[in-house]
Amino acid sequence: MKIVAVANQKGGVGKTTTSVNLAACLAAMGRKILLVDLDPQGNATSALGVTETEEKSCYGPLLGASKFADNIIQTRFDNLSIVPADLDLAGVEIEVARLDDHLVRLRDTMAPIRKKAPFDYVILDCPPSLGILMTNALAAADIVLVPLQAEYFALEGLTRIMDVADQLRSVNPKLTVEGIVMTMVDNRTNLSQQVVAEVKTHFPQLIYKTVIPRSIRLGEAPSFGKPILEYDPSSLAAFAYTALAGEFIRRDAKVPEVAEEKAEK
Repeated sequence: MKIVAVANQKGGVGKTTTSVNLAACLAAMGRKILLVDLDPQGNATSALGVTETEEKSCYGPLLGASKFADNIIQTRFDNLSIVPADLDLAGVEIEVARLDDHLVRLRDTMAPIRKKAPFDYVILDCPPSLGILMTNALAAADIVLVPLQAEYFALEGLTRIMDVADQLRSVNPKLTVEGIVMTMVDNRTNLSQQVVAEVKTHFPQLIYKTVIPRSIRLGEAPSFGKPILEYDPSSLAAFAYTALAGEFIRRDAKVPEVAEEKAEK
């Protein structure tokens, strides 16, 4: 089992969209997936159409009031479960910060799940901030996946998340930034092309070949409580996230680049 933190402290970069749709595509490929919504806004929860949460979230586990496994809900999709979020999570920033082990509360409460390994991947959808919830996610994760919007200010955010990951290696030495996913890419504009080219220049080993296009259908899907694979399976965005899931699996399996290129063809 591998724990993946989808993180970027900058909002509006497609972080939750990537968490939800990567999870849905991996599940459709037969992988057993747990999506953990760590954002008090609960956007990942609603994007999967989960409304009956029975007050389940990471709030109780982080405070030691309930077990992590007791907060897992099976979604209507095969192979895809979720730990939903609610506004109570906003209080964690204050309550957990007072505890001596505030950086590793999520890691410790997830320890039984990691040991039993009932999932292939656990995807942590982090909030857009550098607070307790994001740092707990990075302290618990094996790898970090960074969604990056195709705009110049996004590069500043990338530097920040890299720095935070470096700092947290004192409590999580195995943490690595596994990849950068370019989102909201519009290849008709010079700006998108220039930003993608610049990221490729500075982080050639990290940037994913698959890019996520700017898409109206992708923006509509969450309001219907559906991932893009269900909302519009023939859209360019659905193809893009399916390709991203495939590239993610090949990277995790450390398939050589030549074999990966053949697989893409």
